[in-house]
Amino acid sequence: MNGLQVTVLLGVAVLAAAMLAPRLHIAAPLILLIGGLALGFVPDLRAIELPPEAVLLLFLPVMLFWESLTTSLRSIKQDFRGIVILSTLLVVATAFAVAGIAHALGIPWPAALVLGAALAPPDATAVAALGRALPHRNFMLLKAESLTNDGTALVLYAIAVGIAVGGNYTALEITGLVVLSYAGGLAAGAVVAGLAYLTLRRVHDALSINIALILVPFVAYLLAELIHASGVLAVVAAGLIIAYTSGRISTASSRRQTESVWPLGAYLLNGSLFVLIGLEVQAVTQDLSASDFGRLSVIVAAVWVGLVAVRFGFLTATVTLIRLLDRRPSQRARRMSYRARLVSAFAGFRGAVSLAIALSVPTTTNSGEAFPARDDIIFVTAGVVVLTLLVQGPLLPSVVRWAQLPENSTAAHELALAEHAITTSALAALPEIADKHRISRPVRHKLAEDYNEHLELIAATTQTPAPSPERKVDPLATALRDTADEAAEDGTGPETPPCSLDEHAPLARYTEYTQLQLALLSHQRDELSQLRHTSTIDDSVARQIQTRLDVEELRLTGVDSFE
Repeated sequence: MNGLQVTVLLGVAVLAAAMLAPRLHIAAPLILLIGGLALGFVPDLRAIELPPEAVLLLFLPVMLFWESLTTSLRSIKQDFRGIVILSTLLVVATAFAVAGIAHALGIPWPAALVLGAALAPPDATAVAALGRALPHRNFMLLKAESLTNDGTALVLYAIAVGIAVGGNYTALEITGLVVLSYAGGLAAGAVVAGLAYLTLRRVHDALSINIALILVPFVAYLLAELIHASGVLAVVAAGLIIAYTSGRISTASSRRQTESVWPLGAYLLNGSLFVLIGLEVQAVTQDLSASDFGRLSVIVAAVWVGLVAVRFGFLTATVTLIRLLDRRPSQRARRMSYRARLVSAFAGFRGAVSLAIALSVPTTTNSGEAFPARDDIIFVTAGVVVLTLLVQGPLLPSVVRWAQLPENSTAAHELALAEHAITTSALAALPEIADKHRISRPVRHKLAEDYNEHLELIAATTQTPAPSPERKVDPLATALRDTADEAAEDGTGPETPPCSLDEHAPLARYTEYTQLQLALLSHQRDELSQLRHTSTIDDSVARQIQTRLDVEELRLTGVDSFE
């Protein structure tokens, strides 16, 4: 099949899954994977290959960058110690555990170690697609782990392949590879994000801003690859920095375009990837004999169970060790119960990155001989990916319900808190801002009433107290009181702009209303940014309110196009 036919096929498959998923109450990635497995029975479609470089260089940067942009920085800071442990030590422990299981069941040790490296890291795109049933903290912790653990896995893979093809590594060389992978990747991402920040501060055109954002993950990945560091970590680092500085390098229009285009692009790429995984699984099973198929299926099942068991055991050991070493009350409050650990272990999905690593295994060694058990590595990896997606994915909501994890109402509370804080701040600043722009009295009254009504709405839906009649902000009364006080002191003072006949005209009032509202929206954004940077509210809450403010600005200005 040619490229156009493949593109149309993938597009139709993604569309069908998007339409069927809500009706069947099944996650779209599962439908896409099953669809890919079904399509693989067509001989011509089995010829479609999933090039490893396409996943690592085309699919991965876009999807990881978007997941980084929507990751909670506060959650990362709060669980930084756990994220580092899980993305390094757990990956190493998982790789060797999988290698031990595979070797015990007949796969040569060098090939078994490559298999372990391929299956060690949970996949960020699979976690993002299937992990939404998790409580917020568990989801963010798993998401942050899966965004950063590929660096460790790829170093292990390079070492395992190097040993298998005849190379040798000293402990110092291995340490250097790990340091280069992490430090080089983080540095590359920071450099690219810094250049993007300096560039985008001078750009106000929405189209140019979003074109630059599309380039950022690819440039970060390329720079990291040039210095033989982790391209994955470079993309993640760039995404986190861009997310932190987004308020200063983007506009309401560009953010609305970003929030519309990027999720669509990531969904299309992710959906296409699941279809291609299904096709690839069919392709690798066609040339196997019945005995080999049975033998490898046993290995698949054993490795799959081993992945869940090792993750649960490592989490339990880590929690026990931290409990002994860190007895702070804040740490005790954040400990994971055994039910929470079991949920986390069950949610460690494997996906396209694991399969891409397996497909990247060379066909020959340095001596020209065939790479040991290469087909076995690909089959077992593909089988484990299918089991994690088709079994763990549908069962995860049931496991979460069984765990009876405490409901997390923090986001709703912080949303109400932030809305109340920025609205109250805007009301307090209204007289000064109105004086600065010489806004007439009726318009001040109108906007003050709108903001007070918004506070009453917040109070009606949350526990936040509503402003009492005597506490409501009246900018006209404030202005008159200030004028009277100043006049009493020296007989002078700023005058509140009087009402004229022209000010009663609808167009004049609307112009003033728009001018004052835009100024207050800017003030609210500053307050929201302060709440976010002090970690008073989570990044997801800040993004939700930012979207509301952006929509309100675009309603007033009418600027919502690519021009």
